[in-house]
Amino acid sequence: MNKKTHYQIIATFLLFFVIISCKQEKKATETINKPETEIPEEVVQPKIIVEKLEGSPTYADATLILDTSKEIIAKKSGEMDFSFNVENYELGAQTKGPNAQKLANSGKGQHIHFILNNQPYSAHYEPSFKKEVPDGIHHLVAFLSRSFHESVKNENSVVVRKLIIGEKPEDKLSLDMEAPTLIYSRPKGEYTGNGTKEVLLDFFVLNTKLSKEGNKVRAKINGEEFTITEWVPHVIKGLPMGEVTIQLELVDEAGNLIPGPFNQVTRKITLKN
Repeated sequence: MNKKTHYQIIATFLLFFVIISCKQEKKATETINKPETEIPEEVVQPKIIVEKLEGSPTYADATLILDTSKEIIAKKSGEMDFSFNVENYELGAQTKGPNAQKLANSGKGQHIHFILNNQPYSAHYEPSFKKEVPDGIHHLVAFLSRSFHESVKNENSVVVRKLIIGEKPEDKLSLDMEAPTLIYSRPKGEYTGNGTKEVLLDFFVLNTKLSKEGNKVRAKINGEEFTITEWVPHVIKGLPMGEVTIQLELVDEAGNLIPGPFNQVTRKITLKN
């Protein structure tokens, strides 16, 4: 082998070595600079919050009157006439203050919540109306409501009656109308748009007071538990879109359910964008 051939072989090996080194360096650089695999963020549900609602006019003198005895008796079921008197309160008016803008609000204004056997209420914007009442013994609770469905809470804003309808009515509920009783009011139905941001939580309590040391209302919202120790309106924030389950219970100081056919109630509402 002559010198020229020898140098050509060496040059070839050096060139091969340089090429291999460059490829390895490039690969190492790509590995270093390669972005980390993106880890998809977990879908975080908003935290549900229950807090007091403030800013509503009190209507301390508002009065709802139904001029009947505590027991209303009718031999036949069907449509019944109800004629209330309202004092110091205007049905059909829009409630003043900020809450009418931030909560689901009725364009028809202030009204009466008419609740039979603690079922979802019907809203009435006139003091006189007809209601279909079937045979049986029923328990009526009616109270004044602001235009955004917050109940007026005073001793004179509510009417409680027992309805005895039919020839041989059955009392399937066996409600003691003098016992501590919880009446569900809101939330109700479907919420859309801005109405989903703050949802009114409201109820009526009869024959009892709420306190930290005494009776309370326990709210379970999609399984999350909250304790309410004051009879005041609240709002629920952070609810997810879709179906929401709400349960209210009237409990004693130890957290035990107070006996009564209405003291545990579960409702479902729907939130849509």
